[in-house]
Amino acid sequence: MIRRCLWGLALVGFVIIPFLAPAFWLTLLDIAGISALIGLGLVLLTGAAGLTSFGQAAFAGIAAYVTAYLTTVSGFSALAALPFCLLAVALAALLLGGVTLRLSGHYLPISTIAWAAAIFFLFAQLQLLGGQTGLAGIPPISLSGFQFLSGQSCFVLIWACVLAVIVTQNFLLRSRAGRAIRSLRGGALLAESFGIHVFRTRLTAFVYAALLAGLAGWLYVEFIRFLNPTPFDITAGIKDLFVVMIGGAAYPWGAVAGAAILSALPVVLQAVTSGQNENYDLIAYGVIIVLLLQRSRIGLVGALVARFPALAAPGVKVSSSSAALLSRQVPRRGEVLLRAENVEKWFGGLCAVRDMSFEVRAGEIVGLIGPNGAGKSTMFNLITGATAPSAGKITLCGADVTGAAPGAAIRLGVSRSFQHVKLLHGASVLENVMIGGHLRGRNGILAGMFRADRAEEASLAAEAVRQLERVGLADVMHRPAGSLALGAQRLVEVARALCADPVLLLLDEPAAGLRHTEKQELAQLLHTLRDEGMAVLLVEHDMDFVMNLVDRLVVMDAGAKLTEGLPETVQADQRVLDVYLGGVA
Repeated sequence: MIRRCLWGLALVGFVIIPFLAPAFWLTLLDIAGISALIGLGLVLLTGAAGLTSFGQAAFAGIAAYVTAYLTTVSGFSALAALPFCLLAVALAALLLGGVTLRLSGHYLPISTIAWAAAIFFLFAQLQLLGGQTGLAGIPPISLSGFQFLSGQSCFVLIWACVLAVIVTQNFLLRSRAGRAIRSLRGGALLAESFGIHVFRTRLTAFVYAALLAGLAGWLYVEFIRFLNPTPFDITAGIKDLFVVMIGGAAYPWGAVAGAAILSALPVVLQAVTSGQNENYDLIAYGVIIVLLLQRSRIGLVGALVARFPALAAPGVKVSSSSAALLSRQVPRRGEVLLRAENVEKWFGGLCAVRDMSFEVRAGEIVGLIGPNGAGKSTMFNLITGATAPSAGKITLCGADVTGAAPGAAIRLGVSRSFQHVKLLHGASVLENVMIGGHLRGRNGILAGMFRADRAEEASLAAEAVRQLERVGLADVMHRPAGSLALGAQRLVEVARALCADPVLLLLDEPAAGLRHTEKQELAQLLHTLRDEGMAVLLVEHDMDFVMNLVDRLVVMDAGAKLTEGLPETVQADQRVLDVYLGGVA
């Protein structure tokens, strides 16, 4: 109800502001709207995907210069020039993203500074584009004979674009494609483990943000009707990032709030310090920006949502009448689903896994145990393709996956949890589990933006709820995953792995942090999965839990297989007692 009221106020303001606001403030709002469009791209790129770019002003500049050239030299109308300017931006984003998005850490934002500066100097040096002097006489946007010349008409056009992008972006962030983009914040290993192509997803977010910057550049040049390189220098790219950091990078409305503040603040400070010769307004501007960033690191909109949760975007809707997702064919009991043959992994001079061979068959639970540092988690990473083996062979469901890409395992029906919990802490429990079903959906970014994926999303949500019910967490499905205790977070990972509809489930310390009754419930669930024909391979240090659960044990020590057999046989093995069970785990 509160969100609907706020949307109502926004629409009322959209209608009445052009007639009530003075011309100066109307112009300021138009500039803020253009800035908000660039910020909305960064909400997806930085807030959702976790990628930092200082180059959005450069993309706006590319669109602006293409539009200015086509309309002043080639005789195009503004509307006819729009597809060409967006195409130019998309090609530039594909080229630059194809190179820079392979970088990580601080190298990525530094590289965006480099090419943004290069593009700015290109604008300034090319006489074809007017050089430092710029281009003038740019015709306004014309639609059926009506020209967007007045502040009122430009306000309606700019803010109609802003509101339309906010609506579609809200839909996108709650869609399959949006969850894939948001999963990047959990790290490449999380995304790849559930079939999300990391580079392609990063590039999609990058191009999306660039296209919004391109739309902003097109609106800017048609609004100002004069163009020079100054608005597209590196300081403009820094300001674009400030917009979402101050407003709230995790929320589309954060881009609007940040753009409004950064557009109005200099004017207000100049009015307050009028008559002063010193640049007190610039000093105050810098101090206020630092204070805003320091006091509210989640942005102003983020702080409001934390204070008033009703302002948050609505959660995923769950319908009991949704069509069931297609499931994999259950393998024959006893069929070999995993075979590791003489697998080794060297990290320089360190051998983490040495000559490991074992099998896991459908309808059994196998425990992989050993002291800390024995190589158990490394073995999990080798099986799922997160790490390539140095030697040996790994077969999953009859397919040789030795050295295959990380997404190969999940496509064959192998899903996993992690030793160190990997969840999107700001997303709901339900959304985290739905990531596990990524490959069970097909819709992409356009379907998500325009809600053409509602039936599929309803089915994915229903499947996620079913798996949460199996692990006993259905009552907290709409809570942020980061608000749960560690044990509950591990159960969320189990539910997410089950949402992928696996035939082989790899669980890395699933009982860590669980209470005794929760461990009993988990053991009962795993027995049920085994009886249904699923295979389970788990790493666990709680020996009481393991010995009463598994059908077979594989013991590792110093990267090699020490022994293999029934729990009671392994438990009586003196070598196992010496290196593990008889000592401290």
